[in-house]
Amino acid sequence: MNLDALAALPEMVLLAGACVLMLLDVRVKTGHRQTTFVAAQVVLAACAAATAYVWWFFGWDSASVFHGLYLRDAMGHVLKLVSYFATSLALVYSRQWLIDRDLLRGEFITLLLFSLLGMMVLISANSMLTVYLGLELMSLCLYALIALNRDSAVSTEAAMKYFVLGALASGLLLYGMSMIYGATGTLTLNEVGQALAGLVNNTSERPFLVFGLVFVVAGVAFKLGVVPFHMWIPDVYHGAPTPMTLIVGTGPKVAAFAMAMRLLVNGMLELAHDWQQMLAIMALLSMAIGNITAIAQTNLKRMLAYSAIAHMGFVLLGMLSGVVDGNRLSAADAYSTAMFYMVVYVIMTLGSFGMLLYCSRAGFDCERLEDMRGLSRRNPWYAFLMMVLMFSLAGIPPTAGFYAKLAVLSAAVNAGYVWLAVAAVVLSLVGAFYYLRVVKLMYFDEPKEASEVGQGSLVFRVLLSTNGVALVLLGILPQSLMGLCFKALTHL
Repeated sequence: MNLDALAALPEMVLLAGACVLMLLDVRVKTGHRQTTFVAAQVVLAACAAATAYVWWFFGWDSASVFHGLYLRDAMGHVLKLVSYFATSLALVYSRQWLIDRDLLRGEFITLLLFSLLGMMVLISANSMLTVYLGLELMSLCLYALIALNRDSAVSTEAAMKYFVLGALASGLLLYGMSMIYGATGTLTLNEVGQALAGLVNNTSERPFLVFGLVFVVAGVAFKLGVVPFHMWIPDVYHGAPTPMTLIVGTGPKVAAFAMAMRLLVNGMLELAHDWQQMLAIMALLSMAIGNITAIAQTNLKRMLAYSAIAHMGFVLLGMLSGVVDGNRLSAADAYSTAMFYMVVYVIMTLGSFGMLLYCSRAGFDCERLEDMRGLSRRNPWYAFLMMVLMFSLAGIPPTAGFYAKLAVLSAAVNAGYVWLAVAAVVLSLVGAFYYLRVVKLMYFDEPKEASEVGQGSLVFRVLLSTNGVALVLLGILPQSLMGLCFKALTHL
């Protein structure tokens, strides 16, 4: 195996595993999907092992392979491992819910693995062509996953909204990339960066470049789900089945963050002054609209959707703090805080939707705020876990969410965005209301019904408990993960 092929070993393992699973599913009888489920977990473990081996073999060095189409670097390795972790946990959390509704089918697992393949391609993309291919592979699989329950009109409507708006965003991104290509004459991102260094001060080319950049930022903003490209998030989170909402809210966010880093930092850092201003406005609006609108929600999934918008505003806050008046000395610090925030957000989202799935059962979906009433009396441990998750999302110490917000705010202040950091703190205080409202319902309201909650397997319960405890441990001891993010970004 040559070194180029070795760099893409995880993608090859996943592609082979997904194809084998499709063939295996033909032979598996309905009602015996446990075999397919276990095989999917084995494939994910093999991908993680392949990524770890590639990382060990090449070390921390970065290099572009396949004629500049693919980038092998530490940031890609870390984000791929996070994506495997999120996908594996999503499968475990969703299994019983899907079995109860006869949705644990081969097509669900196959679409999930192919969407993960798109995420991996997107994470390691070093060309606008590879970015677009990875984005479309991921997105098309997600559209189908959301519409998998064909008997649900709400799910089908959510899938159609996501598809139409996603197609529009892809078109905007493609148009922007075509303009950047027209100005620079190359699709490879590192070559785009080199070409921009000579064009950025050209008064005749700069307006053309900035015009193309606006469309690129719009496409990236849609995939992250930030204002004003957030309109799909609440409807998709609410309308999609809870396992699909869990999937959409974790791995694809990691891939979208990687896409933003590849396009804006790897490719267009010379235009940082322009895209930082756009990100600043979107970050402020996302934190404001996300936190304020979430207060009015009575559906937990819609509340978490607006919460996601606000959290992506914090991610943008970290990204826009990397370059200060052309000085890039603090870039690795700022970008590593954004990456740390994204990883912590994925863990928080996994736990939050995992709790909704845990509290659901056959014939009942835990989706409304009132479904949390009296949870502490019915199941004290899981009420405590939900409280930890809400505290972390709100940014209350000693959880990981607090440290993640503190790190991002510190980067923003160091970059001179004091006004934006102050606004973020104020809006976080506003947002704490709707998180603490869930805690109030669990601990101070009478139970909605006398029946016990929680139908998950032992593995589900152990992993969900570990998920909640991990947020406390990462809040107390965040140095290892933060150090890993910083080291990965210094080799970007």
